[in-house]
Amino acid sequence: MSEQKILFADDDRLVRVTISTGLTQAGYTVYQAGSGEEALEICCAQQTPDLAIMDIRMPGIGGIEAARELYARCGVPFMIFSAYGDRDLVEQATESGALGYLVKPLRVEQLIPAVETALRRAKEINALLQVERNLQTALDAKRNIGIAVGLVMERYGLDKDSAFNLLRDHARSRRRKLAEVAEEMVNAALILCVKPH
Repeated sequence: MSEQKILFADDDRLVRVTISTGLTQAGYTVYQAGSGEEALEICCAQQTPDLAIMDIRMPGIGGIEAARELYARCGVPFMIFSAYGDRDLVEQATESGALGYLVKPLRVEQLIPAVETALRRAKEINALLQVERNLQTALDAKRNIGIAVGLVMERYGLDKDSAFNLLRDHARSRRRKLAEVAEEMVNAALILCVKPH
């Protein structure tokens, strides 16, 4: 296992030190926070952790809200580690994107398998999100190329293949990607179509 970084946030110093020590002994690099605000500061100031483990009830920003913010700002996946296991909190954590919900008291030996599982799920989710981004980029490029070909067809009275070849040759002559040239054409056409108020 490569040394993965865990952010552990709990306002109880004894719990924080005990769990952090156990996670460190298990091979993780652990950043400790005593509040939601401190967790956010650590995330912004240091390297982004691979996983955040958050207590729910802490002074200031609560664990779920801080975890949501960590995910939104830095893409940090999170688990909840709380003394409270009531259904509303579990549902709130789950709806916020928690990869796990653990109820205290819990020994480090019990926590490690949940951490390993959450890290693996986070890696899979990130891979799927990357695939989605790649597909969206490809779809956008294809759409822009299609629109640009249509613009060239209309402007020069060409058939589809001839317009595509002209556009492709233009991109090659400028040593640019076809998708980039097409995107610029589409954006320029949109600007020209906007009527001033």
